[in-house]
Amino acid sequence: MPERSPRKDAARNRAAVFAAADALFTHCQSPEDVTMADIAAAAGVGKGTLFRAFGDRTGLISALYEARLEPISNAVEGGPPPLGPATPPLQRVPALLDAVLCFKLDNRHLATALEGTGADSPYRTAHYERWHALLRDLLEQIPGAADTGFTAHALLAATRADLVAYLAGDKGVPREELRRQLAEFIAGILDTRARRGSAAEH
Repeated sequence: MPERSPRKDAARNRAAVFAAADALFTHCQSPEDVTMADIAAAAGVGKGTLFRAFGDRTGLISALYEARLEPISNAVEGGPPPLGPATPPLQRVPALLDAVLCFKLDNRHLATALEGTGADSPYRTAHYERWHALLRDLLEQIPGAADTGFTAHALLAATRADLVAYLAGDKGVPREELRRQLAEFIAGILDTRARRGSAAEH
């Protein structure tokens, strides 16, 4: 009987853990209700396996979030328009934020759980810093730059997981309405910047 590959076992366990965590976060009342013990039991692995693989609950949530966000990250890094780097900043900024909003709508409790792991501040998580840096750099390419760092923070604040969960869940705002509202908010900010840049040139 051939020996099982530890690497294959680890990959299979990781997939089972991610699937179990996905299901638990999707159907929970609150992200805080989902524990490492719950995930281990649902995945059919021991708690020790989770801690060895991910370190702690924050590590597991971060790894799952990154895995689910990977298609968007790949598109941002080298994909075609509208998310890819060849897209002009005025079109790429709203496309990026729309993608973030849709991701958080589809992964509402997981995103809320991740934002709650940054020492009680979503702004201290690694993924937030990456998105902020990307948006700041894009805004710097649009004429009329004032404080691109603050503007990037303000734009990302409109896609915070707790706000998305409140509007979509508690207030029942439809998905397409949220996307429309976000697009209008972004357009207003970018239009103001573009007009300021045009005035400065004259």
